[in-house]
Amino acid sequence: MNVAFKQPIKPRHSLDSIAEALLLPSGIDGVYARTAVFEQVADGLAALISRYRETDTEVLRFPPVMSRRQLEKSGYLKSFPHFLGCVSCLAGDESHIRSSVERYEAGEDWTGGLAAADLVLSPAACYPVYPLVASRGGVPAGGLIFDVACDCFRREPSKLLDRLQSFRMREYVCIGSPEQIQNFRARWMKRAEGFAGQLALPYRIEQASDPFFGRGGKMMAMSQVEQELKFELLIPVHSDEQPTACMSFNCHRDHFGATWNLRTASGATAHTGCVAFGIDRLALALFVTHGVELAQWPTRVRQALMV
Repeated sequence: MNVAFKQPIKPRHSLDSIAEALLLPSGIDGVYARTAVFEQVADGLAALISRYRETDTEVLRFPPVMSRRQLEKSGYLKSFPHFLGCVSCLAGDESHIRSSVERYEAGEDWTGGLAAADLVLSPAACYPVYPLVASRGGVPAGGLIFDVACDCFRREPSKLLDRLQSFRMREYVCIGSPEQIQNFRARWMKRAEGFAGQLALPYRIEQASDPFFGRGGKMMAMSQVEQELKFELLIPVHSDEQPTACMSFNCHRDHFGATWNLRTASGATAHTGCVAFGIDRLALALFVTHGVELAQWPTRVRQALMV
């Protein structure tokens, strides 16, 4: 049974009117050009999230691509192959590449000349962190916290504004003992209530699971729920009955620690966890809740975002 939303739910502003005013279609579902007003709010969200940063957090900003081999090693192909986007390039000598161009000019399919590069489109901001930490050696006794961000891609084309193929993700990632990870997530689940309150957004926090692939994925999702590894902050963007996940609070247990041989000061396999912010979804939730005219937003929201 769903719990009630915290914060009053105002009359919802039309998603169609928001799209018309703030998001310009690219011709590809789930990919939009963003207007200055939308970006002003997104920048305000990024600054607000930064003000929640804990002491001794290392800040890293990643490009929208990452090592294909690193993502393979992390187990992404086993869990989410249906979302993966690979970088492909025209390979071979000049004649091979020229033949692909000539096929295009003749109106034929030229993509057969493409070959996979050693890059994939990043599906989440945290994946490059773990091999980076592994290259540095052990995890100190106090654990590690990172502030990471990148433009992400997941192959799920949709006409829904809250389900983009290309989107921005901000994460705080913790690496340490199981107790440190649990404490990190508990802090952030409490902190998220103040974050949503500053933005006057209706929300609730619920247990959740990831959309794992295939029949085996259903078992993985059940296990994730049973172990209480994932919670989400939900905001009613489309409807109260089907709210949108705008933040998530995740415990990975020792998955990445074992994969990358991350060891704590005691020699144990490190655990990891993260809190993720969907920047574009949070911005959309703000416009749905408060409208497209920033001057008419509640004063406390404008102050929080400095808009």
